[in-house]
Parts: sequence; C-alpha cells; structure tokens
Amino acid sequence: MAKTPRGERLVIVLIGKRNAGKSSLINALVGQDIAIVSDIAGTTTDPVDKHYELLPLGPVTFYDTAGIDDTGELGQKRIQATKKVLYRADIALFVVGSAEIDDLEKEIIAEIQNLKIPIIIVFNKSDVQMPSESSVSYCKNNNLAFCIVSTISGAGINQCKEDLMSMAPALLKQERPLVGDLVQAGNHVVLVTPIDLAAPKGRLILPQVQVIRELLDNDTVVTVVKERELEYALHSLNKLPDLVITDSQAILKVAGDVPDEVKLTTFSILFARYKGELDILLQGARKIDHLRDGDKILIAESCSHHIQCDDIGRVKIPRWLNQYTGKKISYEIFAGHDFPVNLEEFALAIHCGACMINQMEMHHRIYECERRGVPITNYGMAISKVQGLLERVVRVFCI
Repeated sequence: MAKTPRGERLVIVLIGKRNAGKSSLINALVGQDIAIVSDIAGTTTDPVDKHYELLPLGPVTFYDTAGIDDTGELGQKRIQATKKVLYRADIALFVVGSAEIDDLEKEIIAEIQNLKIPIIIVFNKSDVQMPSESSVSYCKNNNLAFCIVSTISGAGINQCKEDLMSMAPALLKQERPLVGDLVQAGNHVVLVTPIDLAAPKGRLILPQVQVIRELLDNDTVVTVVKERELEYALHSLNKLPDLVITDSQAILKVAGDVPDEVKLTTFSILFARYKGELDILLQGARKIDHLRDGDKILIAESCSHHIQCDDIGRVKIPRWLNQYTGKKISYEIFAGHDFPVNLEEFALAIHCGACMINQMEMHHRIYECERRGVPITNYGMAISKVQGLLERVVRVFCI
C-alpha cells in the first residue's frame, strides 16, 4: 500500500476552521493515531499528507490542513496553502466544529463547489452539540451531503466512511485503460525507452513501468529496447509488432524506423488519455500553429526533479517550438503542485505526462485552462506536433 504511486491514490482533503476536529476525524476514520491532535488552536500549520488503505476505496492520501480562520500574515499564507491543496482533492471533507455554519465557512464551501470537488459537510462534536436547524437547512438547500459525528465517542464515523465511498467522483470510478484496450492477448508490443542523462539510475520511469504492467496483465509479449537498438530489434522479429510505444523525445527516429502500417504512439500520449482529456489536449497541440510573436507559454511539470542540461521542459521543448514556429516566444515554468493564478497571460499551456498527480488534479488543471480560455496540451503531443508526427501518433485512438 505504501508503495502505491502518488498519482494513483484517492486524495481526501480535510478543511475547516481551527479546532474543528480535522486531525481527530482522520484518526477516527482510520482507527489509528496518524495525525497530531491538540486542544491548542492551529496545531496543524501546513497541509500534511497521511497515506492509508481505506477499504473498499483502496489506497488514499488524507491531507490535514491549517484552519481557514488562521490569523496574521503567516496565517494568511497557511490559508493559501490550504486552498492550493484543494486542487489535488478527489473529495473534500469540510469539518464544522460548532452548531452553526458561519459566513466564512459558507464562503469556502462555495469555493469548493465552484471547483466541482465532491464535498461532505461533517458536523463534528455531536457529543457536545448537534448542528442547528438552519445549518441542516443550508446543507439541504445547497445540495450538500452531510453527516453528524463525534470523534470522541465514535458516533457517526461509520456513516462518514459510507458517505466517502458513495461520494468518490465518477471520474475515478471509470475504468480508464492506459493501453489495455489497444491490444489483444498474444499481441507483440515494442517499447522504446531511451536511457539518457534524465533517466533515473538503475530503473525505468513510472509511465514505462505502468505500461509494461498493463501489457503483461493483458497477456501480450513485450520487448523493451533503446532507440538505437530498435531497427535491429524489428529486423529480428518474425513479423512486424502490433504496436510500438516510444518516449516522446525519440519519436522522430522511431517513426523513421517503424513502418507506417504499424500502430505507433508515445507514453506521454497514453497518459494524456489516462489522466486527462485526449480530445482537449489534442486541440491544444493544434493551437501551436497559431502562436504569435510575444506569446507566453506555460510549461507545467507535476513533479520536481534535478534539472539536466538537456531538460525536456526547460530546454528541448522551447527549442523545438522556437524552431517550428519561427516566433519570439517566452516561457514560464511551474513545477510540482504549483499552478499559476495568472493563467490568462498564457497563449498555451504544455503539461507533462502527469504520472505523478492524480486524475482529479489534472482534471482541475484542464478545467481551469478551459474556463479561462487557455489551450492546453501535453509534452508528448507538443513534441509530436513540432516533429510533424501528431496525426500518426493519435491514429491508434481513431481520432
């Protein structure tokens, strides 16, 4: 469970005022003391993640957050950090520690609803007080699911768990294939995995590992080669492979070695479909043809890593885009969970494969770009576009 990739976990964010009982609720839900509990207001100062196997949901990450009523300049920074973590949330548990939902709480609840995050209002401390009639009416009138619990007595905790199960977003209940629907048992699939300066020492990167596992689960024969050995590998086969999947950076060479009748795509494009919305990201890639002098492009990475001299997001993609468009374009990099608030300033967002974030966070990023009129694509599609191979690598999806 602890080794489940971060991007494959259900993310549950607990939010509410100081001393509402957020940390106590985490402990009650998992039946363990995994979050620090104190009567002192503001014990939790920054979002803290806790991994747990919450059956039958499976592996989840709870985020315990600072109170939305924190004070002072530092308190405001903590509140902003709390709001930022909501972009990762699959479900929000809004914990209310009093009988009445006040105006500040209603304001934050509205923000969560605007983000289209499933939300459950959890009235805590039922051993001391029950929610007022006006608070219950507020929930009903605003179509807000709610439950009443006591983290002291344990009352309502099982119901809260049941509500969590039922509120899991439809997006997560969908069986989104990574590659399994593109192959049949007995197919031969060749994976091209360059080993360059950016490759991790002694292992493959997560997208490659996940693709290999799904191919094996679908009873296919998998051959893994570097790009320099691809031509030799193809000549060594008794027949052409049914599918070739390559790292996007090697797409130009691989496309030259692989006959046109063989299905071809990239790891990054597989993840564009798995974690995002393929049609939207494809439209974004085609917007590259409409870039103009002075445009600014957002390069968004979902993880932080050691920057190499030939870094894909910071060096290669900007160079290829400049060569392809012939325009004077500027670039801004956002890494990890950071995402710009000034999205409207960008003519295009180019996102990484998103293997390190969950579907919901990627969905939020796509939604925000769409809402603000900013085209978005991902690394694999952008690279294939500027190499003149976009239509070929999406052909396998019948687009």
